[in-house]
Amino acid sequence: MKIKLLILITSTFYLQSFAQQDPEFTHYMYNQKIINPGYVNDTPETLHFGGFYRKQWVDIIGNPTTYSFFSHLPLSSKLEAGISFINDEIGEDALKENNVTADLAYILKVSEKIKISLGLKAGATFLNTDFSRFRLESGGPNTDPAFSQNINQTYPILGTGAFLFTNNYYIGLSTPNFLQSKHLNDANGIQKTGGEELHLYLTGGYVFKISQSLKVKPSFLLRTVKGSSSMVDLSTNVLYLNRFEVGVSYRYDDSISALMSIGITPTLKFGYAYDYTTTDLANFTSGTHEIFLLYNLDLFKGYNKSPRFF
Repeated sequence: MKIKLLILITSTFYLQSFAQQDPEFTHYMYNQKIINPGYVNDTPETLHFGGFYRKQWVDIIGNPTTYSFFSHLPLSSKLEAGISFINDEIGEDALKENNVTADLAYILKVSEKIKISLGLKAGATFLNTDFSRFRLESGGPNTDPAFSQNINQTYPILGTGAFLFTNNYYIGLSTPNFLQSKHLNDANGIQKTGGEELHLYLTGGYVFKISQSLKVKPSFLLRTVKGSSSMVDLSTNVLYLNRFEVGVSYRYDDSISALMSIGITPTLKFGYAYDYTTTDLANFTSGTHEIFLLYNLDLFKGYNKSPRFF
């Protein structure tokens, strides 16, 4: 049964006539630079770093593993530049995808409290497959002609995004890559379809100040992609003393999650999330684990920065 699930997972993500899905993150509110090149922190003279690790559907053979890293820095009061990297692996080295991109965002002041940033993302996807890693139920090597030829290709990335924000709320709209590419083509009478489809993301959040030490932070993420159902994440986090954070999240028709983070120092934050699967996959997996680290480097020391709410 686990072998079948490996083929099912790989097919769903990659080889069928469905769209290939970009990696998902439960702590999306702290990983927005990956999906939205318009995202900025608007903190002068501060270099921001973030790293994520996600192990999805533990106990299932061939389950996806994702690493992501980003860094961004204000170049002036109106410009912010960044880089990001995503490594996504499905199966035991059967499919590896690396995305390397650079971002540039321009910040406009709408009013005394409201700003909007417009961003561009450019880079490349490096896709590698090793279909010899596939195994049939009998335990022997894969002999399906549809998987006879490996792929080692590079594809361009070009995306855009907008991010409107104040100290208390934000809303973002983005597509990290609007270029569509075909990874598989029909050949030798075998119908094969696989490729990148345009992903559209809408995100938003608000910080409610309950008291000087307690804040409530609801947020959402809506993702749509051609050939697949829209996915909605609804989350609520409670922040205590601008340092300790716990929350819950619901991904429609997919999972419920517990979230936590802690400010180890004023500049270093650690977070963890556990997803409990609510689909039939729950019979085969103990869940999904995700961890992250965020670090802010003050380049000139001593600038009085606001807490990082999102």
